[in-house]
Amino acid sequence: MKSLIGGLLAVVSLFCVRSYAALGGDAASVDADRARMKAQRQVTQASSYALHQLTMESGTVVREYVSPAGNVFAIAWQGPFMPDMQQLLGTYFDQYSSAVKANKKTYVGRHPLNLRLPGMVIESSGYMRAYHFRAYIPQQVPAGVKEAELQ
Repeated sequence: MKSLIGGLLAVVSLFCVRSYAALGGDAASVDADRARMKAQRQVTQASSYALHQLTMESGTVVREYVSPAGNVFAIAWQGPFMPDMQQLLGTYFDQYSSAVKANKKTYVGRHPLNLRLPGMVIESSGYMRAYHFRAYIPQQVPAGVKEAELQ
């Protein structure tokens, strides 16, 4: 009986591990991000996407861009503190983390980060307490949306 209960708990925990919206994820979970970040949310409808802006108590503002198909195709944030990048990048986090580590090995010092990875673009810049970041999936950006809109 104990092994059955333990097995059921393990299966349930697999489904609960990632219920947050993330790059490439489902729009229905953006509210879970808001709750986890303890943020205020404002939704703006553009012609080709919905912009969910989450403002954290720390002053950091996270923007999640959701396509008409209901997918988070881009994220951007700015502010004095870095949000949980694993939460925001989801399945893309490992690729991001590896690319950042590789980039540090080839460049000494502080500099903007501009990476064009397979299936993802990442741009990051700033200085202490004034950081800027954006990541998007080029193949999922709706037609007619310009890269400059994803800020």
